[in-house]
Amino acid sequence: METASVLAVCRVHQLVPDASSVGVTAIDKRAVEGPVKVHKLGLQGDIQANRVHHGGPDQAIYAYSQVDADFWAAKLERELPPGIFGENLRVAGIDATDAVIGERWKIGLVEVEVTSPRTPCATFQRRMGEPQFVKRFTGEGRIGAYLRVIRVGTIRAGDHIHRVYVPKHGVTVGKWFSEPDRESMEALRDAEADGEIRLQQPEFRQKFAQLERQLGR
Repeated sequence: METASVLAVCRVHQLVPDASSVGVTAIDKRAVEGPVKVHKLGLQGDIQANRVHHGGPDQAIYAYSQVDADFWAAKLERELPPGIFGENLRVAGIDATDAVIGERWKIGLVEVEVTSPRTPCATFQRRMGEPQFVKRFTGEGRIGAYLRVIRVGTIRAGDHIHRVYVPKHGVTVGKWFSEPDRESMEALRDAEADGEIRLQQPEFRQKFAQLERQLGR
């Protein structure tokens, strides 16, 4: 069984012009060498240009799995280096999309908690340079996971990842992104009420309300 580990630690290389309302984007993440400090809002030296829709303590770090990067490399017939998806951590031996919402990983002395799936946007599509890529990325459901920092410290490529806690509700970020349903919604609500997890706000409330409208109370 492959040992779960960090293949690369990535942070913003430069701000680049973008057609968004902000006018620039920090999606140009690239791998860096050596230890990188991790604080409650993410990696030292990393930023988010659009802080309305990105960043904050519940989206402090974005992890993407090498197995999913390999899938897209085959589909797009080109190399996809760490950081190309806008990820902070390229990981191996652990499936970020299949992580249970609320599960915790220990990486060195750092501890992080899986909070939510990544939702692709037009900036990401422009970054990839692939037509209809948001639709394709969404359809495949290989979306990776946002992480909340529970314990700060330093992190570097090669660090092992240890899964130290997995909530019993069983709803993964991939399931919640691709197939949200009443059963998953109730499982998440019950887990939060029991103190098993702490849901990202306000995105989950908005999704719960949307599901209730669609399914009927």
